[in-house]
Amino acid sequence: MDRIDESRPFIPVSFAVLTVSDTRSLEEDRSGSTLAARIEEAGHKLADRAIVTDDVEKIMGQVMSWVAREDIDAVITTGGTGFTGRDVTPEAVSPLFEKHMDGFSTLFHAISREKIGTSTIQSRATAGLIGTTFVFVLPGSPGACKDAWDGILKPQFDYRHMPCNFVEIMPRLDEHLKRGKLRG
Repeated sequence: MDRIDESRPFIPVSFAVLTVSDTRSLEEDRSGSTLAARIEEAGHKLADRAIVTDDVEKIMGQVMSWVAREDIDAVITTGGTGFTGRDVTPEAVSPLFEKHMDGFSTLFHAISREKIGTSTIQSRATAGLIGTTFVFVLPGSPGACKDAWDGILKPQFDYRHMPCNFVEIMPRLDEHLKRGKLRG
């Protein structure tokens, strides 16, 4: 099933990591640090990292500022995916998606169930595409970040991963944007 084609080169991808929290600083941010370390250990580039409070406009603003940057290919958010009154990351990010990645949530919950059982139902992890930027909305626990990176994102952002991966489709992510411009 999954395999690495060693004849293909590794192609580094550029990521930004956003932690959504009312209580954390960069020094105390274990989930963001977990993602940053894994991104760099895999050979990719950490282009930027930030923390914003659980506020829809602040989350949207930070995500969209990164989407506008040509040097960022993917954004990963961590935190704010639960059901409490302060958990608003999916509400902030999902409306921005031009294309939703429904399979991400399904696969994330399958992996998570193996670790935390039915408690996975308390996460509203999601993903999609904004313009040509992949955006992933993860729970705020370091364990959930490890599971998402190790089980989904690391292989999908490895050009050598077969039978297919995100990196090989990245040059074509703007086709829907170009097609729309040609019609208008």
